[in-house]
Amino acid sequence: MDYKRDAVLILKDGSVFYGRFVGYKGETWGEVVFNTGMTGYQEILTDPSYHKQIVVMTYPHIGNYGINNNDIESDSPKVAGFVMREICDYPSNSESQKSLREYLIENKIVAIDRVDTRKLTRHIRNYGAMMAIISHRIDEIEKLKEEVKTLPDMVGLDLSVYVSTKEPKTIIDVENPKYNIIALDYGLKWNIARVIAERKAKITILPYSVSAEDVLKYKPDGIFISNGPGDPAATIHAIRLIKELIGKKPMFGICLGHQLISLAMGAQTYKLKFGHHAVNHPVKNLRTGKVEITSQNHGFAVDPNTLPKDVEISHINLNDQSVEGIICENKRIMAVQYHPEAGPGPHDSRYIFDDFIKMIES
Repeated sequence: MDYKRDAVLILKDGSVFYGRFVGYKGETWGEVVFNTGMTGYQEILTDPSYHKQIVVMTYPHIGNYGINNNDIESDSPKVAGFVMREICDYPSNSESQKSLREYLIENKIVAIDRVDTRKLTRHIRNYGAMMAIISHRIDEIEKLKEEVKTLPDMVGLDLSVYVSTKEPKTIIDVENPKYNIIALDYGLKWNIARVIAERKAKITILPYSVSAEDVLKYKPDGIFISNGPGDPAATIHAIRLIKELIGKKPMFGICLGHQLISLAMGAQTYKLKFGHHAVNHPVKNLRTGKVEITSQNHGFAVDPNTLPKDVEISHINLNDQSVEGIICENKRIMAVQYHPEAGPGPHDSRYIFDDFIKMIES
C-alpha cells in the first residue's frame, strides 16, 4: 500500500479501495455513485439530492477553479462523502474564494483522492450502486467489511425530512411578480428557484410537513414539486399530499418531484442499476422530435407500464429508454426526470419552465 494513503473505501460487496484524506479526516457512509461531469463539483457537493450518497468523480482532476459563493445549490454541502482521482490545491479562477480542500475541511465533508476512480466506476457500472464506508481505520479492513453489510440500502429510505426547509421562506425577491408559485421542498436546488423567479414569479418554499390546506392558503397560481434524495416510494407523506393537490392547481415536478407525482397518480417506481448522475444525458422530446443534452441526478425511475392511460410520456432517455417526462393535460400536470435548470449542465431544456408558465396562463 502507498504509504501516503491513510483512508479506505469499503463497498458492501467487500471491494476495497485505498486513498488519501483531502477533506475532513473522519468516517462516513452512504450509497456510492459516480458522476461523469467534467465541471460542476461545487453544485454537486451542495445538491440535496446527494444526501446519504458518496459521490465518485470520474474526471481525474477536481478543484481546478476553486470555490465561490455564487455556485452553491443549498446552504451547505449535502454529500455523505467525496471521492476523486486527484484534488487540485492551487485553483486558478478570478471568482475563486478558497480551494476545494479548504471548503471540504471547513464543512467537515469526508473526502479522499489517490483512488483508482476508473476501476471504481467500472465496478459500480458492473455491479450497481451500493452502500459503502470511507474510514481512517485502514488496519481494520475485515471489521469494516462486516460493518458495511449492516448498512440500510437506499430502497425504502425516506430522506426528504433531512434536507427540507424547516419553515416557509422566500429566497429570491421578485419585484412586481406576475405569478405566485408554491414550491414543496423535498431537497430543492436553489437554481430551480432562480430560474422560476426569472419568469416574474414569486416562489414561496414550504416544508415537507405542510398540509394541502396550508398550500392552498397561499392561493398559488401553480405548485412546484422539488427534487430530493431517497426512495420516492418511501416518501409516503409527499405522495399523500400531492394526491390531495392534483387537479386543484397547475403542477410541475422535477426529478424526485416527477417520481412523486407519478406515484400519486398510481404509477410505480423502480431502482436503476447505477442511476443517472451526469451533465450529458441525451433526452428525446417525443412531441417535437428534438434531442436535448441534459443534466441528471437520480437513482430511481418511473415504470412506464404503470402510468395511467391519461398520462402522456413526453420525454425518454436515449441511453436506456427510461421515462424522462410526463404530461397529463386534463389534470394540468407536467413533470421531468432530468434537471432543466441545469446547475451544472447545458441549458437545452430551459423551455420547460416556459411551458409551466403557459400551463398556468391557460
